[in-house]
Amino acid sequence: MGKFIWLCQIRSVLFVLFFLSVVDCSLSLSSSSINPTPSCLPEDTSALLQFKNTMSIDDSAFFSYCYPKTNSWNESTNCCSWEGVTCEKATGQVISLDLSCSKLVGSLSPNTNLVRLRGLKRLDLSLNNFSASSIPSGLNQLVSLTHLNLSGSYLSGSVPSDISSLSKLISLDLSRNERLEFDRHSFDMLTRNLSKLENLLLRSVDMSDVAPTSFMNLTSLKCLSLGLCGLQGDFPSEIFQLGYLEYVDLSVNSLTGYLPKSNWSSPLKFFDLSSNYFRGSIPSSLGNLTKITHLGFYSNKLEGEIPDVFGNLNKLTTLDFSFCNFSGQLPPSMFNLTQLTSLHLSSNRLQGPLPIHVTGFQNLKDFSLTDNLLTGGVPSWPFTLPSLEYLQLSNNSLTGPFNQIQKPNSIQVVDLADNDIHGEIPSSFFGLSKLTRLDLSSNNLSGVIR
Repeated sequence: MGKFIWLCQIRSVLFVLFFLSVVDCSLSLSSSSINPTPSCLPEDTSALLQFKNTMSIDDSAFFSYCYPKTNSWNESTNCCSWEGVTCEKATGQVISLDLSCSKLVGSLSPNTNLVRLRGLKRLDLSLNNFSASSIPSGLNQLVSLTHLNLSGSYLSGSVPSDISSLSKLISLDLSRNERLEFDRHSFDMLTRNLSKLENLLLRSVDMSDVAPTSFMNLTSLKCLSLGLCGLQGDFPSEIFQLGYLEYVDLSVNSLTGYLPKSNWSSPLKFFDLSSNYFRGSIPSSLGNLTKITHLGFYSNKLEGEIPDVFGNLNKLTTLDFSFCNFSGQLPPSMFNLTQLTSLHLSSNRLQGPLPIHVTGFQNLKDFSLTDNLLTGGVPSWPFTLPSLEYLQLSNNSLTGPFNQIQKPNSIQVVDLADNDIHGEIPSSFFGLSKLTRLDLSSNNLSGVIR
């Protein structure tokens, strides 16, 4: 009997121990779910606070939507909970720092404390004012960095060559720093070493010393933004055919070159060569760019006819072929584009009549064919388009007479000056409720203005 009582007591003790262990485990799990924020490493806290102390806040000099993120930084709190700071959950190491648009003013010292954040993968200091200081050396110590954004931050001087040591870099944005420059040697090193680079944004950075052929090494590119960079020389057309390329902006440079003649079927969505010196004709393979939304060839040395290849470009919203010396008639498939909002074909040698009817253009807002050789009458369909705001057909050889038109709700500007339109002005012109400018000068109009 005594032995039985003893066994019962042992079982009771074991049950209590088991119950306590379960409760302890549950409390531990509950505690971790209530407080998921990891503890910041002391050395990272120190580096961040020292960087903050080198900067001041200027509430008056930035966009209204900017705000000082570092105001939430306090040494008595966990840095992983600070505004703009992200830590790795397992180690508490700072892996991302986003201080974009934080109203920071000050100079970036050559050995900024930020290079002590050795686990950093993303660094965004864009839209601040670093007082024309240089990009600090020592960034090559951030060996895990994949994204670096210093755009629009009033930086100057040469881009340091040690950026080319950031072999894991996927995205580099130094755009809108007009006093920043890349020399040929530093950029050649960058393109040779950063084989994983997908996004390269350098708009307004001085790259006049850079050879366009060096971009051929960046075979992983998805986004290439090089507008207003002072680039000059022949730009290899092979770059336009890179297999991952989605965005190209080379506008306002002094580049020459040609468009790809064949096998142009990359996933391009945005393509702008405006204000350069590209030559030759538009290839029929342009019709393979079925994902394209923006095509900009404004003011180049292109020639020949615009090919009738727009049948599959049903995502196109902007098309600018102005000042390109194109000739021939307007391609019919262009008038079937249903998503197009802006069509600029001015200052070419396009001829023939405008179509009598169109099936697209339901979203068209801006339609310009000034300074061409168009003939025939002015069709009524432009005035019936539901979204059209600007109609510009001046300086052609349109003859008229006008057809009676319906009253659209949106049209604001009608410019038909310097044509040979005759007959009376339709009375419905004067019922256009949103019209702010009507120019019918230098025509052969008659009748009474009502």
